[in-house]
Amino acid sequence: MASARRIPQATVARLPLYLRALDEIAAEREATISSETLAARAGVNAAQVRKDLSYLGSYGTRGVGYDVAYLVMQINRQLGLGEAHRVGIIGAGRLGQALAGYGGLPARGFQVVAAFDNDPAKVGTSIGSVTITSVATMPSVMRDERVAVAIVTTPASSAQGVADLAVEAGVRSILNFAPTTVCVPRGVAIRQVDLGIELQILSFYQEHQIGVSAVAPAG
Repeated sequence: MASARRIPQATVARLPLYLRALDEIAAEREATISSETLAARAGVNAAQVRKDLSYLGSYGTRGVGYDVAYLVMQINRQLGLGEAHRVGIIGAGRLGQALAGYGGLPARGFQVVAAFDNDPAKVGTSIGSVTITSVATMPSVMRDERVAVAIVTTPASSAQGVADLAVEAGVRSILNFAPTTVCVPRGVAIRQVDLGIELQILSFYQEHQIGVSAVAPAG
């Protein structure tokens, strides 16, 4: 079965790109899509699309392409987006506030249910639809709210400590925006997103005059 096949990490990283492109195609009321069109929308090549989708058991139909609705269902299932994932944001600064108010999260299956900060002036106020609570209460609040994903937007000096508290609370998925590497125990998934590093990589390509289309997606 396709679900029993191990999907490479690089393929997993491209699945959200395909899903975004497919959502756009579905909004245009197109029922099918060719690998060439999907590749162009996702910024990869058609051979890569066909190989990636083969891990899902989708091979398309010659001369017709892929059924858009079915492919969306398959990718959603592989990404675990069948139900909303409950999210806790740690750090209620500008980035944390922007993420809490970002309408794209619910649309992609993520619901912000908690927010935390160490600043007494912020505790008790709201960002998005949630009330900010103290980081000291984080383990108990995360358990009560059944937080599955923690988003860290704290300064670098605080990131490891709050990540440890999230793990203590039972969180098994962390998205780290703090400009430092956070270490987690085995069994906990973490994605590190450093905007400064991404800009420095872009600077390299600009310096060497390499086209943006030749740059692989971040992550």
